[in-house]
Amino acid sequence: MRQPVLSSDRRPRRATRAATMTVAAISALSLALTACSSNGDDGGGDAALQSVNLIAPADPGGGWDQTARALSQVVTAEDLADSAPVTNIGGAGGTVGLASLANENDPHTLMVTGAVMVGAVETNASDVRIEDTTPIARLTEEALVIVVPAASEFESVGDLVDAIIAEGQGVSVTGGSAGGIDHILAGLLLSESGVSAAEIPGMLNYVPNSGGGEAVTMLLGENAMAGISGVGEFIEQIEAGSLRPLAVSSADRIDMLPDTPTLIESDIDVELTNWRGVVAPGDVSEEDRALLEDLVEQLQGSATWQELLETNGWDDAFLSGAEFDEFLTENIETTQETLTTIGLLE
Repeated sequence: MRQPVLSSDRRPRRATRAATMTVAAISALSLALTACSSNGDDGGGDAALQSVNLIAPADPGGGWDQTARALSQVVTAEDLADSAPVTNIGGAGGTVGLASLANENDPHTLMVTGAVMVGAVETNASDVRIEDTTPIARLTEEALVIVVPAASEFESVGDLVDAIIAEGQGVSVTGGSAGGIDHILAGLLLSESGVSAAEIPGMLNYVPNSGGGEAVTMLLGENAMAGISGVGEFIEQIEAGSLRPLAVSSADRIDMLPDTPTLIESDIDVELTNWRGVVAPGDVSEEDRALLEDLVEQLQGSATWQELLETNGWDDAFLSGAEFDEFLTENIETTQETLTTIGLLE
């Protein structure tokens, strides 16, 4: 039976709001919204916010950092805010950043989140949970890729799995945070190959990192034998020939790596994608939430954002409002079940 798919089966939906919100004045602590123009004026493209603060809950170089900086670029390029500074707060699979968001007083703050953080909250027994935030939107989905250094003896993902089963801790696999989507995929490779949940934690030598950039450094320095992360985090080294892809975790082959088989093609019946989105502090008002949702919907529909999706190999997976709330609830439940299946939760 195919392992649970930790991405939504809903088709991405694009917002179609015709009217544009404008802001008359912003104080340091509160936001004053004006009603949409009654004369049909579309706002003329003026920025609606003075500033949107963006938190990347990881060190520079990984997928969360890439996403936060892409958002910042689009927000300013499309004049959705006058500025959009990015702050990196790394550690513990994003849960350090999550704790920081819980203490954030500025309602105009968006933190990048995603499947990695969902898993890390569970395995780190985080006091602050994603359920304590205000969901704004899911933005992207991305396939994971399993890579090895160019000179590796492993020619296929099957070779890698066989070596882990035979040698256990002697085969090191690196990726993102413990309990995150990369760690989950490593566990699923063994689970689908017949290894029991009780055996996986002792067999799998998974070396976690706070960001994809650190995983790249480990692989290039030959301090890990294999790596798992989003395609966008490894693609530069793959194209340079320093890393070699063994398989991707999507249902179908991807355009950026057309010659790389899927796990399903490799006789490992697992399909798994990494989603990313944004959340706001948990105590924002309904008015502030509506404004942030409107900003992200405008961003998602812009040509600048669509170009960045193509450049980074990200799939448009936009959801907002009640649909994103429902997706998030389901994703948390599915992740808990999968972590139990691979022995990372009791």
